Amino acid sequence: MGKKLHLLALPLAAAAVTALGAPAHAATGYDRCQDGYYCMFSGLDGTGDIIQIKTDTPDLAALGMADRAKSDWNRTDSWIHLYSEAGYGGCSAVTQPRDKGNFFVSFRDFFDSVRFDGANGPSCFATFKGSVSDSHG
Repeated sequence: MGKKLHLLALPLAAAAVTALGAPAHAATGYDRCQDGYYCMFSGLDGTGDIIQIKTDTPDLAALGMADRAKSDWNRTDSWIHLYSEAGYGGCSAVTQPRDKGNFFVSFRDFFDSVRFDGANGPSCFATFKGSVSDSHG
């Protein structure tokens, strides 16, 4: 290879390596939840298995998350109603729009169905009439 071509090849090779860069890191924890979805995690702090949903889900068992969730992230503008039984039965708690966190200790491994917006079910805590339980305590 001539001297001119050899000198030109080095900067091109360096540019190619720079363009490739380091491999992208996969999202971890809460960051796995995509905007516009309600996500539940089987572990604390967004760890473990994840499900991402956009619509009412009457039975979390169909997604492998019934009685398994320990944390969540609501990346929607909807109020998320969490029910202790499939088919929106039992008692309920809510996660506010854009809120995330670990479920209150009593609510870990507890929920079986999810509804977007709408009316509350009976509160899972003994609270003032008409109030709702916050899922994060």
